[in-house]
Amino acid sequence: MRFPPSFLDEIRQRLPLSEVVGKRVQLKKQGREWRGLSPFNAEKTPSFYVNDQKGFYHCFSSSKHGDQFDFLMETEGLAFPEAVERLANMAGVPMPVSSREEEAKEVRRKTLHEVMELAAKYYEAMLQGRAGAKGRGYLADRGLGPATQARFRLGYALPERFALKEALGARGIPVEDMVEAGLLIAAEDIPVPYDRFRDRVMFPIHDLRGRVVAFGGRALEKDVPAKYLNSPETPLFHKGSLLYNGFSARAAAHKGAPVIAVEGYVDVIAMVEAGFPAAVAPLGTALTEEQLALLWKMAPEPLLLFDGDKAGRRAAWRALDLALPHLKPGVSLTFGTLPDGQDPDDLIRAGRREAMEGVLAQARPLAEVLWNRELENATYDTPERRAALEARIGEIIRLIADETVRKHYRADLMERFRALFAPASVSTGGQRRPFGEGRKGPGRGGPGRGGSGKGWADRTPSPRDAVAGEGLRRSALIQGAASAVPRNEALLLFALMNHPWLLDRSAEDVAELPFLNKDSDRLRQMLLTAHLEGCEDAPSVAARIEAEGLADLARRLAAQAVPRHDWPAFAEAAPADVELWWHQRLVLHRRAHALSKDIKEAEKRLAEEPDELNWARFLDVQRQLAALDGTEALVEGFGAASGRPGRSM
Repeated sequence: MRFPPSFLDEIRQRLPLSEVVGKRVQLKKQGREWRGLSPFNAEKTPSFYVNDQKGFYHCFSSSKHGDQFDFLMETEGLAFPEAVERLANMAGVPMPVSSREEEAKEVRRKTLHEVMELAAKYYEAMLQGRAGAKGRGYLADRGLGPATQARFRLGYALPERFALKEALGARGIPVEDMVEAGLLIAAEDIPVPYDRFRDRVMFPIHDLRGRVVAFGGRALEKDVPAKYLNSPETPLFHKGSLLYNGFSARAAAHKGAPVIAVEGYVDVIAMVEAGFPAAVAPLGTALTEEQLALLWKMAPEPLLLFDGDKAGRRAAWRALDLALPHLKPGVSLTFGTLPDGQDPDDLIRAGRREAMEGVLAQARPLAEVLWNRELENATYDTPERRAALEARIGEIIRLIADETVRKHYRADLMERFRALFAPASVSTGGQRRPFGEGRKGPGRGGPGRGGSGKGWADRTPSPRDAVAGEGLRRSALIQGAASAVPRNEALLLFALMNHPWLLDRSAEDVAELPFLNKDSDRLRQMLLTAHLEGCEDAPSVAARIEAEGLADLARRLAAQAVPRHDWPAFAEAAPADVELWWHQRLVLHRRAHALSKDIKEAEKRLAEEPDELNWARFLDVQRQLAALDGTEALVEGFGAASGRPGRSM
């Protein structure tokens, strides 16, 4: 059976090669390719590569090379028709009915491709001839010179009603073919078909194999009904499934160029000429799901560039809503905003490439754009309106199909929600000293350690600390990057840096603690190793941390400790008090880890069903976590050895 090329292309488009190969070979992402062990030869070092953008695999150990169909034939011994049928079922594409009619359609498409190529050459010749002066003048005004015109095969359609029709007719092209290709306008009430494009600069539109399948025409007179006119839907052209410059952009993206979607043809050309070769644009419509899928085949996080006005924001939000159900791990969008009143062509002509780079550098991730959209017109000055905002967040999250992405969006948006309603004004108290500079005082090291009195990022308390609202001061709003490490983890590690003798009795406990942050886990491992190698006092540990390149992390951890509240973790505390505090913090840390799981579950329930019961559960877990954070050791004599007022039960 002979399969139409369009049918095979549809299977390739719907079924990425990595998905087919991945059912048999364990693949790992490496740049823009996938790599794995050869399925054809036994090997220990991977030499088998899969490239989804180019649509082929290559095995260096066996020199075998091919696409989805070749892979099944090579690995499973299938004949070509069997491989096609298997992949068609996987892709959900119905098998074609073999008939003379289908074969005739395929021959017809080939003929139409030839017609479109002849038309493109004709328009190019008209632009560069005497009659094309008007078109060349328009392009020159836009900064598109002869080299650019040739690169993008720009052309010009003459004003006459039958210019193209007569030119192609002289080459033996039937009128019926020109009508079917969308080059002529014909209808029952039109006695003589005539040229669709007249007195317009012509932009050829290519399919993903580089063939001309349609045109976009820009009018040169102001009083025409449509400034831009595209080819109609034809057997070759479906405007919602292609991107302008898609063929060239795909090759550029494979070489590492960022994929950037803009709005118009001239914008794409300006971007490419400015050094952004993977720029593309929809074809006169809002972005479609098929076009979004094409963008993601070129790059995992393409950038969408919109105008800064209300219309641009609405377009960005439509694209955002379109993308949400299709987000996957590592697959998303970023959004750039142009200055008001400027399109990419204007911006590049005014400020060259540097101006565009400045705009692209400020692009924002999808989650941030989503959050800003929800806040833009929202009011949340009453509990009911805040509840409505929270319910809306839950509805949005449920649109995301991928469970892992949905979980992380829930966490991200709920964190933004909590931060939004946290108190906005707070006094931060005294000044932190630089890393490694502690207050001078009597040595407080462990028994026989000869403590130096120098602690990590020591702090001089201010009287304002007592009223500063320490819970907020330690929150993500105030601490920023420091809050990436959970507070319990930060305090335990900070205490170990100042009191390494604690590891004499607690090394096993420290090794088994559940840590959420990778950086704090790395510091934990370093402290345990240093302890085994004989680092027994704070100065030695400090030197080791510097040598391991962890000083910045240590400073961030120290920044989370508050002298008035967390004084046992600082270097001046007496060993007896430190030990009591330490064992309590171990218990609190394990409890907090359990509660962190509870609050994630409470957030999930609240997002899925924002009723009164789930809200109460969420607040209860939050209350328990807050209570843990403010708990001190309440035992007889605690603090006396460190010169602090005694506490008793």
